Amino acid sequence: MIYDYKTLDNAISQMGSYISKEEGKREKLKEQIDENKKIIDSIGEEIDLMEKVGLLLQQTAEFARNQAKNQIEDLVTNCIQYIFENNAEFKIEIEELYGKPSAEFYVVTKMGNTVIKTRPEQSRGGGVVDIISLALRIAFLHAHKPRIEGPLILDEPAKHVSEDYIFNVADFLKRTSEMFRRQIIMVTHNNHLSSIATKAYRVSLKRGVSRLEQITSANLLDISD
Repeated sequence: MIYDYKTLDNAISQMGSYISKEEGKREKLKEQIDENKKIIDSIGEEIDLMEKVGLLLQQTAEFARNQAKNQIEDLVTNCIQYIFENNAEFKIEIEELYGKPSAEFYVVTKMGNTVIKTRPEQSRGGGVVDIISLALRIAFLHAHKPRIEGPLILDEPAKHVSEDYIFNVADFLKRTSEMFRRQIIMVTHNNHLSSIATKAYRVSLKRGVSRLEQITSANLLDISD
């Protein structure tokens, strides 16, 4: 096939125009690719930032949780050691179950090189459970943010504690009230616990009628009569 110069010039011109258009498309695609890369990089930075913020919040929560855990452990441990006059320690073990923290309570004692870890209900009978329950109530009141105001109300807080340690319980309650400046309202049949009260009242039942009378310091120890 034979082409004249005019035909070749037209073909070359068309080819040049096609190439120019394709180069324009290529440049536009390159610009879009660069824009998409910038968007991807920006999204990546946002994801990285959110991950860091999430980690910071998690660590902050763990730090606050560990702070509260340590405060509660210390207060309950001091309570147990003060009342039972031993070296027992209260420990809280926290683990994640189904995405939520779960706490288990233990009493740890040392005998020489032997460490014994038991649950409260298995330690020295019900007395330890009573004291741990009492100490936990006090600890939660003072570890809670914001602070919970009002009196501490107790109903037979040491009903399973033996007479050998009831004086220590009474002294602990008195010191706790003074230290934390919190009123304690307590219902008890125990003479020693009632004797620490600044005000005590006796409720008696006679012929189906309840009678309330304030007890003076002279007859506080007769509260169970």
